[in-house]
Amino acid sequence: MARYTGSVCRLCRREGQKLFLKGERCYSEKCALVRRNYAPGDHGQGRKKNSEYGVQVRTKQKAKRYYGVLESQFRKYYEMALKQQGITGDNLLRILESRLDNIVYRAGFADSRAEARQLITHRHFSVNGVIVNVPSYLCKAGDTVAVRHGDLEVIKGAIEANSARPKPVWLDVDGEHMTALVTKLPERSEIDFEIEEHNIIELYSK
Repeated sequence: MARYTGSVCRLCRREGQKLFLKGERCYSEKCALVRRNYAPGDHGQGRKKNSEYGVQVRTKQKAKRYYGVLESQFRKYYEMALKQQGITGDNLLRILESRLDNIVYRAGFADSRAEARQLITHRHFSVNGVIVNVPSYLCKAGDTVAVRHGDLEVIKGAIEANSARPKPVWLDVDGEHMTALVTKLPERSEIDFEIEEHNIIELYSK
């Protein structure tokens, strides 16, 4: 499967927004966006005029990079959101937030979504007592995500480092027992991702 293997800090600089792709570094002064708050490349500091279509494409790219999703899967989520009742943009973000890799990251069991995906594929997490090694697994309200190997140093280190990081109100995280209960699926106001999701819906609806 195709995947991005370049510097993830370039992605944040390209989008002009922290996407929190590099764990603890993103919260420090070493963050590339803090040190060089302009797009990468020779013309990164030049003036840009984005068309309406260009803004829509950039919004979609930002969301894909933030959640670590490729185009085909992202389009699938849009089609799922379109079929659900309610506002399509809200539905899309709710689906993305319910991915297992995102929940592992949000709970503080991993420093980044990329690290969460790796830990999940290595079978370090279970959902409702069943081992799940698919990062894109969509959790539901009432599901409990648990760490299977509590002595794993990378997870213990992440929990300690992220103990002060705010947890979503829709997750009930028990750091001592290394579990996270999905109390409900989030409302749009409970998702802290700064994005104008209506641009994505307008792009795909053309």
